[in-house]
Amino acid sequence: MPMSSPALVFSRCGIHGFHEVLGIDSDELSFYWAIDSTEKGTAQAAYRIVLTTDPNTLESVDQKIPGLDWDSGRVQSNEQRNILCKLDDGFHSTCNYYWRVMVWDGSDRFYQSPIQHFFTAYPRSRLLPPYSMNQKYMPHSSLIFRTWFENEANRWKAVWIGDGGDKPIYLRKSFQLPRLPTRAVLFASGLGHFNMSLNGQPASDHRLDPGWTGYHQRVQFTSYDVTAHLSAGENVMGAHVGNGFYAGDKGGDDRFFWPMYEDNTYVRYGNELCFFCELHIFYDDGSHETLISDPTWSVRKSATTLANIYASETHDRRLYPDNWDTVGFSGEGWNSAKPLTGPRGHVYYQTQPPVVLHETFSPVRRYSPRKGVVCFDLGQNASTMVQIIAEGSSGSEIIVRYSETVKEDGTVLMPDPLFKEFETGVFSKVYLAGTGKPETWEPDFSFTSARYIQVEGVGLDGEEGLPIIHSAVGRHISSAARRLGTMKTDKEDVNDLLNALYWTFNSNLFSYHTDCPQIEKFGWLEVTHLLAPATQYIRDMESLYTKILDDILDAQESSGLVPTMAPEIRYMCGPLHDTITWGCAICLLPDILLRYYGSTHVIPKVYPAAVRYMEYMRTKERKGGLIEHGLGDWGRDIAFGNHQANIETAIYYKCLQCVEMMARELGKPEDATKYKEWSSRIYKAYNRHLLVKDDPSHPQVYYTSLDDFPRRDHTSIAQAMALQFDLCPPEYKNDVMATFIDDTSDGRIRAGEIGLRFLFNTLADAKRPDLVLKMARQEEHPSYMRFLRRGETTLLEFWQDECRSKCHDMLGTIYEWLYAAVLGLKSTDNAYRTFEVDPPYESEFSHVQGSFDSPYGLIKIEFQRSATGEVNLDVRVPFGTSAVVKIPSSKQAEVRREDEPMEIWNCGDVKVEHGSYRITVRS
Repeated sequence: MPMSSPALVFSRCGIHGFHEVLGIDSDELSFYWAIDSTEKGTAQAAYRIVLTTDPNTLESVDQKIPGLDWDSGRVQSNEQRNILCKLDDGFHSTCNYYWRVMVWDGSDRFYQSPIQHFFTAYPRSRLLPPYSMNQKYMPHSSLIFRTWFENEANRWKAVWIGDGGDKPIYLRKSFQLPRLPTRAVLFASGLGHFNMSLNGQPASDHRLDPGWTGYHQRVQFTSYDVTAHLSAGENVMGAHVGNGFYAGDKGGDDRFFWPMYEDNTYVRYGNELCFFCELHIFYDDGSHETLISDPTWSVRKSATTLANIYASETHDRRLYPDNWDTVGFSGEGWNSAKPLTGPRGHVYYQTQPPVVLHETFSPVRRYSPRKGVVCFDLGQNASTMVQIIAEGSSGSEIIVRYSETVKEDGTVLMPDPLFKEFETGVFSKVYLAGTGKPETWEPDFSFTSARYIQVEGVGLDGEEGLPIIHSAVGRHISSAARRLGTMKTDKEDVNDLLNALYWTFNSNLFSYHTDCPQIEKFGWLEVTHLLAPATQYIRDMESLYTKILDDILDAQESSGLVPTMAPEIRYMCGPLHDTITWGCAICLLPDILLRYYGSTHVIPKVYPAAVRYMEYMRTKERKGGLIEHGLGDWGRDIAFGNHQANIETAIYYKCLQCVEMMARELGKPEDATKYKEWSSRIYKAYNRHLLVKDDPSHPQVYYTSLDDFPRRDHTSIAQAMALQFDLCPPEYKNDVMATFIDDTSDGRIRAGEIGLRFLFNTLADAKRPDLVLKMARQEEHPSYMRFLRRGETTLLEFWQDECRSKCHDMLGTIYEWLYAAVLGLKSTDNAYRTFEVDPPYESEFSHVQGSFDSPYGLIKIEFQRSATGEVNLDVRVPFGTSAVVKIPSSKQAEVRREDEPMEIWNCGDVKVEHGSYRITVRS
């Protein structure tokens, strides 16, 4: 059937849980797609997905396709996400696969997506063999290893190599190609981090590959299409390997490394930097050649002699072997690589987005506080890889320091006296080669958060006896996840807050969600779920959350306990190790993936672990179902434990509901009933101990904490937790809301990082943007605008003027409120299949505009109120979705879809299908 005019156009196709698709190592995949259309009333009525190893079979528009590896068949459905593909015998290893989506609309018109591609690794192999296993084994052991070698196609061939030491190394391999390949895919990993090159060119734009994991359980490999990098004849692969967290290196007594303990040791997963790779080369005759890492590679020490992940490197330009990774190089100091045992963890494809460089911040101010020191103000605090260009004589020593804060003289400052070591012990040392030309230095394996760069041992133009500093810039480094949202209002202080929130969130997205990119770089788990509703507007987080769940599964203990951090790079104790508001991410993230991305692909592997966590938490119950042993509302007065019973029991209740959801998704009705009954028991215990109905001094029913039992209180957080988690019986909701408003009416924030999200969400439900803005604008802390009035461009860790960390996003949950209550965008079905637009009619805002690239396509909203009170609302609804635009009951709406005639709505809310609309609201 020939394709008709493109009333439907595929805008995006992908595989759930994978950002890149050149090393797929799963035997089950879930596909999705998004479609654009300007044709009114059209909809997807059916779909078909086909998959093959021969792309030529998909070139035809004929629906009869021979030689398919998998075919969903025509499915009468409007689903566009979470479509499972599972081959009977699994995917072939190291194989190119091609797939395509076909859809039919309601008129049975037929459309096809562009052909999609992915490349598999070894879906059923997780271990690299020791070098000896790849050799001809002793005759008497041949039967033992027979099955290993019989399964050659489905096993890793490469081995870990290095020099046996723990300092950065260069590795290179020269090889010949008889002709140009049609495709070349490279699998590689280097621990802690590595940079890969071919013929002197970077293999990709990735930084800090592979992503951080618990290396005793999981090691990630990355994959690159390097076809364009290769030539017929001689070629060279190069790898530069540094320490990262795998083999952390303090580098001496003058450098900072935070995961330290009383005996000055820290977590080290391995003591030998190691690397492996496999280069898979395909030719037009169908042949496939594999080149591997082995002792035929050459190795030497790096010119980067210290690679400390906490932004302290030492680099000697005099030691750099120019052109070491190019054809024709010959240099001294190279030896044969040693085969190594490597890490204990199994090998998995890096599913989350890579870390890459984004914007470059040029200084807004350059100054010299004293001779030999030049400082640069970048104007914006952010996660950054600094780059300097300097010129001087051979051996000139340059020190580069970084800071989020400066002293009165403009030099670097750590304001927290407990972390003064970060002021003095975080720096990079660079020795110039003295080439007579400007020399560029940038860190190879580290980054930090900084607004200020301080360069020592240099001068401005022509300063006597000193190297010249030509430039210093900050290059923002963060996740490559797709950017999604924009928002702007007519209130400049709110726009400044949006900007600070944006840069704070962006600066904490790497191979997991960090707590800060400067001091700790740890994977504390509370931010993953608390900030998920806000972070979804910043970046597409689906594949990153998928990987974080793998980290959590790896970190879970045999008792079922899920620690507060994953990977557990620093071992904690007590409530800092075992707190449900952190560990609950194992239950909440699958629910988040379903609600925000319409995906259930993680549920089969997470469900058993979530069950074990609930069984563990059962042992922590008190008073018939309360949980109150953790950190409570952490961040209120910094580390003041409060509201444990209210917060931790509510989270426990939500976890049980999420486990019930997973059981239903997996077709386990008996399990689902069990968890529903279990959560019902917790509901009753919560209200039995915390709901107060008999206080003669208070006219309304309210919730109390147990912080000073038996004294009762009625804080806003206690009310918000019950309301947001639907723990409040319906007949008492008005009373509880009234109590909540009583405690927030002064516009003061009385919440830590856990309660803060639920405070704002309850104020959104109460339609009180005035109170949120009053809280944000307080003169004294807690206050967001106080940060901005003091010149901060990102959020601080706590409600303080000076903090050790000034790029901490844990207080950033107001970003969720800004999109939901000011832009007015709220999802009402999984993945925004249906959503609500409820603009701030009763607020100080007269103009708000924003966009959000949802899983189904771009949503746009613009709210404009005139001086007469008339509101114009422009809304774009993506294909495959529908929206409800909330209209005040006292108003009338005129609705116009693009260039079509106007409709008058007198019956309340406006329901619209895909398209662009102008809605005018009048009294």
